Amino acid sequence: MRIVSLLPAATDIVAELGLAGALVGRTHECDWPPEAVAGVPVVTAAGFDADAMSSREISTAVGGAAHRGSSLYTLDTDALAALAPEVVLTQDLCDVCAVSYEAVSRTVRMLAGAGPRVLSLEPHTLDDVLDCLLRVGETLGARDVAERRCAELRARLADVERLTTAARGHTRPRVAAIEWLDPLWPAGHWVPEQIRHAGGEPLLAAAGEHTKPMEWEALRAARPDVLLLLPCGFPPARTMREWEAALTGLPGWHDLPAVRAGEVWVLDGPAYFNRPGPRVVRGAEVLAHVLHGVTAGEPVGRAEARRVTTAA
Repeated sequence: MRIVSLLPAATDIVAELGLAGALVGRTHECDWPPEAVAGVPVVTAAGFDADAMSSREISTAVGGAAHRGSSLYTLDTDALAALAPEVVLTQDLCDVCAVSYEAVSRTVRMLAGAGPRVLSLEPHTLDDVLDCLLRVGETLGARDVAERRCAELRARLADVERLTTAARGHTRPRVAAIEWLDPLWPAGHWVPEQIRHAGGEPLLAAAGEHTKPMEWEALRAARPDVLLLLPCGFPPARTMREWEAALTGLPGWHDLPAVRAGEVWVLDGPAYFNRPGPRVVRGAEVLAHVLHGVTAGEPVGRAEARRVTTAA
């Protein structure tokens, strides 16, 4: 089978199913597992250079009139046609995350013959993410593998809950997760569930919610015990470079309970929180370490979660 993935989370799912060798095309953001995707042709490009822009500039570009209602990414239709995929995996959740389903459908209609089968993924919750694993497995002829992997992932989530419940007793720290620094944007969709599985009380967003930017006063009023910084698409190194300039000058920053307690953390958003793929389960395991100091699964490394210095 010849597979093109136009969504990083879908690439993660294909790898989880042991089918990375069937990938013949991917996006420029598909980066895991690195040894499996390095040689796979890229069929997309970003519409702007995010590395050369600030968070505010990126946000302005994303929300600007030029992109309203359209995808922020370009799709090389000639390259896609030449790859002759049998299955194209895409999404209809967010134009900021990947090539839009509308753009993909339009391209597929242009291809000669019947064209590939297009599977669009639109998860909002943890259950949806695991259901996507089953749907992709069914489409790719790997339903049995998908069911086993899904059961393993659910068992890991249950372990996270068991371990954090034993560690915390009746205490649930109040947790704010931020998926964009400027403007501030709370993390929704499956992230509140990751927090709850790991023994925290999520603030500012409900499970499954598609969030929007918020004012600083909303975060200040929430008074989180723990503050998680996991900007969408930013590796931890970039978040470490930018978080202080974005946040520490805001009025009342040093009065936040999380700041006073030294409980501000930079996490690997793209790997474990922003993308609705199997690694969101690892995100819950990372949070078990952050919120309660327990080890679920492999020990958490500094590249996955790093407490930052918040002293005045």
